[in-house]
Amino acid sequence: MVELTQDRYPRSNGYDAEWVMAGDMGPHPLWLLEDLARDLVLEPGMRVLDLGSGKGATSVFLAKEYGVQVWAADLWIDPSAAAEYMGSPAGVVPVKAEAHALPFAHGFFDAIVCIDAYEYFGTADGYLAYLTQFLKPGGQLGVATPALRTEIRELGYIPDHIKKLVGWEAIAWHTADWWRFHWEITELVEVTAARLQETGWQDWLTWAQAISEHRGERDAALDMLEADQGEFLTFALLAARKPAA
Repeated sequence: MVELTQDRYPRSNGYDAEWVMAGDMGPHPLWLLEDLARDLVLEPGMRVLDLGSGKGATSVFLAKEYGVQVWAADLWIDPSAAAEYMGSPAGVVPVKAEAHALPFAHGFFDAIVCIDAYEYFGTADGYLAYLTQFLKPGGQLGVATPALRTEIRELGYIPDHIKKLVGWEAIAWHTADWWRFHWEITELVEVTAARLQETGWQDWLTWAQAISEHRGERDAALDMLEADQGEFLTFALLAARKPAA
């Protein structure tokens, strides 16, 4: 069996691997969130939007590990299905919502977190302005998103092994420096962290191997990850704070 207990993710180690795998919709969500959370300040009682929450593993993690109140918003997973998967934990409210039509009051959240979903909508020039409306002054934004170590614009092409799996959508997999500029130039937020995850490729590969064993069939991402060998693929971890005034 592939080993899913990792010393660098002590909080994630406390969650049943079978339960996490049953919620699979991409790379290991708890590893990404645990690493990202090191760049955030999450305190009990805070109101947090988990945007693109999938079946809700990250929402459960946020509520249990940090004592925050979580609104788990996803377009593709019905709230009833999410509640069943999560076990209806205290402090988590599942919501069906599209990222461009969020059903919340402006200034409602202390933090917005997005794990492995922001690449689908957040690259648009105007999206940060829309999303930060829902943050309180001084509120935080944290994102973990697939990244390349070199911008595709600089490469001049999408590497074949990546193109084979995701096609043109890989143009949304940006470097941490790209994201830092994309956010900072707006002056809507102060970027407090923008880094490439050094273990991102290895973590993703380990997870894809584990999912392949769990399902008894080869995960779709394995060919891409094995061909890459960490040359291009990783994750960008981004944190920012909305100005206090």
